[in-house]
Amino acid sequence: MTVRTRFAPSPTGFLHIGGARTALFSWAYAKKNNGAFILRVEDTDVERSTQESVDSILHAMDWLGLDYAEGPFYQMQRMERYKEVIQQMLDAGTAYYCYCSKEELDQMREEQRTRGEKPRYDRRCLHQQPRDGVKPVVRFKNPQDGVVAWDDLVKGRIEIANSELDDLIIARSDGTPTYNFCVVVDDLDMKITHVTRGDDHVNNTPRQINILRALGATPPLYAHLPMILRDDGQKMSKRNDPVSVVQYRDMGILPEALLNYLARLCWGHGDDEVFSIEQFVEWFDLNNISPSPARFDMKKLFWVNAQHIKATANAKLIALITPQLQAQNIVLEQLDIDAIIELVKARSDNLNTLAKEVAYLYQPQTPNAEELAKHMTDDAAQVLNNFASSIEALNEWSLDAIKALIKEFCVSQNIKMPQLGMPLRLKLCGTTQTPSFDAIVYILGKNNVLARLRA
Repeated sequence: MTVRTRFAPSPTGFLHIGGARTALFSWAYAKKNNGAFILRVEDTDVERSTQESVDSILHAMDWLGLDYAEGPFYQMQRMERYKEVIQQMLDAGTAYYCYCSKEELDQMREEQRTRGEKPRYDRRCLHQQPRDGVKPVVRFKNPQDGVVAWDDLVKGRIEIANSELDDLIIARSDGTPTYNFCVVVDDLDMKITHVTRGDDHVNNTPRQINILRALGATPPLYAHLPMILRDDGQKMSKRNDPVSVVQYRDMGILPEALLNYLARLCWGHGDDEVFSIEQFVEWFDLNNISPSPARFDMKKLFWVNAQHIKATANAKLIALITPQLQAQNIVLEQLDIDAIIELVKARSDNLNTLAKEVAYLYQPQTPNAEELAKHMTDDAAQVLNNFASSIEALNEWSLDAIKALIKEFCVSQNIKMPQLGMPLRLKLCGTTQTPSFDAIVYILGKNNVLARLRA
């Protein structure tokens, strides 16, 4: 059997972080088993679906590197196929027309509640003749006896009594098919073998299995992923939490770091915390997913991101932050950008911070008043003036020579290292939060150091 998985977002908004994890697991399982990962856009909610959302989802998938073998397929382009299958089911007797009005249905449910019964459609239209002037819906003739069961790859054995299920509407009165029906036909036509999705779809699964069996098909294997919660155990919300994949990109998170972190939400491989996407694919299996809800720890994500930044080639990091630097009119050729990245990347847990660390070496930032008052005293100004003279007299420009000079200078001036380092950092970079100042001096070069000290 060729493994075929799918990711099927609805384009009613951005790609949610939970959706990204679902896509990742589906993608990884297909990769692990030399299968095919299919992207399907479920856009039948015409009122809420937008092209902007479609573009946003496709862009997020591309940024994450979750490539798909087939698609994107759009449900709105498959309407004729859905209507064809509905007619087949009507002809086979596994579906039927329902002419009931809303008022009739409301009265039926109220009577059932009065009798202490669970409200469900009572099949009063199963053998009814057409009503003039009434456009009927189409209902699926759900089995009335027995159970529908499946061995969920995450949650284990699940059984639902068919008596608990209603005769689901599969086509509205205007002829448009409903969500659960479209999903079934798509999974059937696309030969999906494994469905990975959030556990909010568990209630849809027995209905979809019954429809698939009515069509003579073998249902795929299902893996329902637990919810991702905030670190405090509450649900993540658009108002209080960054839930869009694009937001994490804008926060300076590397896509490989985000995938690494998402992989660890309900899945793990021993004590391994940081790994490549290739390593994840090699280790991954749907059976290793925990059914318990995951908790999203923002601090842990940034820690993982920092590890990936350290491991990323300097050339790639330079390319990623260049747009931010160019927006500040920084000309990278003025300094050794590779050496700068090597110096500051261990201090950065996101690309935005990395860009700032680089920027102040090219263009000193404006110091805040508190640091100026604390470190740029008259005595400090005299120390810096004397240090400039020592730098100007230095013949060998190497890191070792600069370290030796700084040590000798502090002895000769009878000062401690911070009495030089703090004002020197402020003068050269506009901040005291920098790497070791001997490395700063070396990277800036003699001319830049003297120009900034004497400015």
